[in-house]
Amino acid sequence: MTAWHRDEWGLAEHAPSEHSLSTDEQWRVSRRGFLNVSLSASGALLLSAAVPLTALRAVAAVPPPTIIGLFIRIERDGRTTIGARCPEIGQGVKTSLPMIIAEELDADWSKVEVRQLHLGLDKTDASPGLKWRFGPQGAGGSTSIPNAWADLRQVGAKARHLLLQAAAKQWNVELKQLRTEPGYVLHPDGSRLSYGELTSVAATLPAPEGEVELKDPATWHILGKPKRVVDAEEIVTGRAQYGIDVYPSGALTAVIARCPHFDGELQSFDATETLKIPGVQQVFAIEGPKAGEPITANLAPGVAVLAVDTWSALKGRQALKIEWTRGPWTKESSAELDAQCARLLQGKGIMARDDGDFDAAAKAAKTMITATYRQPYVSHCPLEPQNAFARVQADKVWIIAPMQQPAGAQRIAHQLTGIDRQSIQVDMTRVGGGFGRRLSNDFVAEAVLLSKQSGKPVKLLWTREDDMRHDFFRPFGHHQMIASVDEQGEVTGWAHRLASASKYYRRPDVKPEDMWQPELYPDDFPAQLLPNVRMEWFGVESGMTRGSWRAPAHTANAFVVQSFIDEVAHATGADPLALRLKLLGDPKQLSYSNHGGPIFDTGRLAAVLKLAADTIGWGRRLPKGRGLGIACHFTFGGYAAHALDVSVSDDGNYRIERCVCAVDVGRVINPLGLEAQMMGGTIDGLSTAQHLEISIKDGQVVEGNFDTYPLLRMKEAPDVEVKIVDSQADPAGAGEMGIPTLAPALCNAIFAASGVRIRNLPIRQQLREAMRKLA
Repeated sequence: MTAWHRDEWGLAEHAPSEHSLSTDEQWRVSRRGFLNVSLSASGALLLSAAVPLTALRAVAAVPPPTIIGLFIRIERDGRTTIGARCPEIGQGVKTSLPMIIAEELDADWSKVEVRQLHLGLDKTDASPGLKWRFGPQGAGGSTSIPNAWADLRQVGAKARHLLLQAAAKQWNVELKQLRTEPGYVLHPDGSRLSYGELTSVAATLPAPEGEVELKDPATWHILGKPKRVVDAEEIVTGRAQYGIDVYPSGALTAVIARCPHFDGELQSFDATETLKIPGVQQVFAIEGPKAGEPITANLAPGVAVLAVDTWSALKGRQALKIEWTRGPWTKESSAELDAQCARLLQGKGIMARDDGDFDAAAKAAKTMITATYRQPYVSHCPLEPQNAFARVQADKVWIIAPMQQPAGAQRIAHQLTGIDRQSIQVDMTRVGGGFGRRLSNDFVAEAVLLSKQSGKPVKLLWTREDDMRHDFFRPFGHHQMIASVDEQGEVTGWAHRLASASKYYRRPDVKPEDMWQPELYPDDFPAQLLPNVRMEWFGVESGMTRGSWRAPAHTANAFVVQSFIDEVAHATGADPLALRLKLLGDPKQLSYSNHGGPIFDTGRLAAVLKLAADTIGWGRRLPKGRGLGIACHFTFGGYAAHALDVSVSDDGNYRIERCVCAVDVGRVINPLGLEAQMMGGTIDGLSTAQHLEISIKDGQVVEGNFDTYPLLRMKEAPDVEVKIVDSQADPAGAGEMGIPTLAPALCNAIFAASGVRIRNLPIRQQLREAMRKLA
């Protein structure tokens, strides 16, 4: 186990101390701008958010203490440290965000070290009373890169400007005569000064105000070039520190027996046998939300066991005798949810979009094409189960956890303790998978509650079963699709009717009439491209907790829309690729009101579609039992398409012979990282489509581990060919673009190879059973 203490850039292994629990207030910085300058006693140039004068005096007087909030630190020998502001959940931002700064700084990337920044929020007189110190610090919605693109370029550019000024002063020349190369400022006569040599002068100069000139992209040597993740060696050698690895000295290990029934309650418990187990220190109950009330902290009531080690805690939990009340959802089951959806779709729902006159188009149509698709609840199941460390004292809190929304963790800790948010220290570790699960901080809330109630620092651990049965699941739903086709075979109307359990489950700030909003995106394809488009939503009643799952509704809706496009093409005798391109039409920019907008560029979507099709060899003749499938989608500002070559055997087994993913996310920060994201998204999408479903029986989650929730095996995974569009547009994120189009491309290829249409996910045994019937 590792004892942890925060150093100036985040978390490092040190002997713990009382001082390590909170940041000395003189080092808390306001954010007048992104950059200021100071000189440490060791001679390092510190380029950071604005630093108070008290801090500058302290730096000059003593060796540098724990300094948090710096983006750039340049040592005299040229070594450069750059802070990464956003949580690293495997999406690569600990590498890509510092690359943005380093490029504009014109740093020598081989001499750059990256350190994780802690949560930085500062008080302000304006509403809501806090502001970001380093810019937004979160990981979700593929926002890290687009949020950082403009401001982090300026961070690097301003630092470079200071170094140029320092050189101009030392050489007594005009700044415009100078230029830089990685790690150096160059004089017109060919002489040069290293950045390290310029620190003492640069430290005395005022930070530039306003924006400074950025580098010409033609001169970039870091951005757009493949870079391995900065802590690759630590990961592959097992030295990378995830949240689950963090055990600050003196912390008790805690596990919780949570109520297994949706909205159930703790009736009684007996801890007699638990307290006999060596190492068990405390046992007590924690409250959960009442049935129907908003979920603002922990998910469920439970009984906590605190012990000196994990084994003792788990054995103690196993020895508990607990009686639960079953709650109001005892009759909920997967079959009941299916029946509820079928009933709802017979009525009228909430209109999310209703262009033209769909009813008139249906009445005038020569052909009506209909299909209903089903998608199950799905768990996030990250490799690293939920965990958190919390230490609550009278006037301060320390939190260390793998999280996607550190500000939310701080907010929950304030809510539960009443302690001022400026006295709540939140440190981020590398995260062993997020996929949207760690956008919620219920596990942090539990750790805070346990530390507050026990009076001890607590390291909370979840088991795999805890994680799978107490999740914010991807919503379940049935999608009824209807298309009207005229005499000429033209699609004249399109309806997407969805009965689903809204992600906005028990949200106090959402009106009932707005519950559809996270389930249907009204500007998604083919809206605005057909004259008569209807999107209608029906609310399913379910006790399951719901939340964001990688590429939220896009993962469900792209499967449905792109599968149904294929059904329409087949019914009308059209080529599936040609029909998609026909619907997209000439390149145009359409308004897009949802996340990823404000523009949806049909030309960019058509381009990735064509790239995927050309790469797979669309239209070529294939032997019997082989088929091609294709799908495309616009997700959170990025454009992606999959094309698959699939073979299906007579016994219903299938094999992916070739898998192509084409993507356009604008300017590419790190091609290696983007390729990895598309590969990972493809494998995640395939695993989910093939195997994964969370089922319900008697108001409880059935699946608890990978024996009943089997992730894709290595032998099932195809090689993924990633094709990246060379774009000059501002960059979008990439964390979610690789998932939505895999499932429909796969199922469309299965149909082309076998004639079997997959409408219900996961696939599992469907294809085998269908092929047996055909035989």
